[in-house]
Amino acid sequence: MLQVKLIVTGDDFGYCPRRNQGIVDCFLAGAVSNVSLLVNGSAAADAAKLARRYNIPIGLHANLSEGSPVCEVLRTNSSLLNQDGFFHGKMGFRTALSKGLLNMSEVKQELKAQVELFRELTGHLPPHMDGHQHVHVLPEVRHVFAEVLEEYGIKYTRVPIEPGLHSCDWIPPALMDFYLGVEEDSFNTVDVFTRHGIRWPDIYIGLSTMGKNMSVGNIWSAIDTAIVEFTSKEPLPQGRAVTIELMVHPGYPSVPPVGGCGEGPDDFSQSWERLHELQTLIKPELQSHYKTRNIQLCSFKDL
Repeated sequence: MLQVKLIVTGDDFGYCPRRNQGIVDCFLAGAVSNVSLLVNGSAAADAAKLARRYNIPIGLHANLSEGSPVCEVLRTNSSLLNQDGFFHGKMGFRTALSKGLLNMSEVKQELKAQVELFRELTGHLPPHMDGHQHVHVLPEVRHVFAEVLEEYGIKYTRVPIEPGLHSCDWIPPALMDFYLGVEEDSFNTVDVFTRHGIRWPDIYIGLSTMGKNMSVGNIWSAIDTAIVEFTSKEPLPQGRAVTIELMVHPGYPSVPPVGGCGEGPDDFSQSWERLHELQTLIKPELQSHYKTRNIQLCSFKDL
């Protein structure tokens, strides 16, 4: 039977105490095997302590779109900030980038400051680093991001190209447009990351299974579809495992004003969808499915 290594990454660790608790509960239940830390999150220091206490594999969720920079000099008069003094937001960042308003040397400065803060909080460099709201695959940013990873010797990242995404008719049109934009940016990023010696799992899943769209059936189906598509392209060498990253966002809903990255928690963080993901991920039938399909949960360190 085909061997599969599955990294289930809990994103936004450090966002708020309730998110941290939810992710830890998922890890202890064997439902999450890896976490991605927002170092500018209001509960980042607490998250790093929890990761140490429970030996949770942890990487960096680089954030250029939500909240405040961690680099002191960029907190005033920086191209990365809007008129309120915060990052431009998920779509605002993309708009500012498309208009040529963002200074890439400031992007690099902030990314390096986040790596350094991660090292300060955890005592080590991140084994993997991805982008909050997928900013790391955007034009121009992808080059700077790849340079930072290469400089620090960070080997792994995330490339959000999800097999079967186009046939997911439950995703609303506006959200699908955003996802297809992320996919196109990701395709254009592959060569850049490859040139810098950066690696990522064979398969990425997580757009079609986010929030209310997550179910045991949807996760099974996404994994099965992706494996069939991947293995049909070329035969795998004997003994070679297929590697998959499943991006998840479990947690207990944030209660304002606690949480966020400087501006308080966003709507998604306060919604029931976080709890829905948590409850789905810890279901015994999901765990038993992994076992029967020879799917082994692991972290980036295990690849």
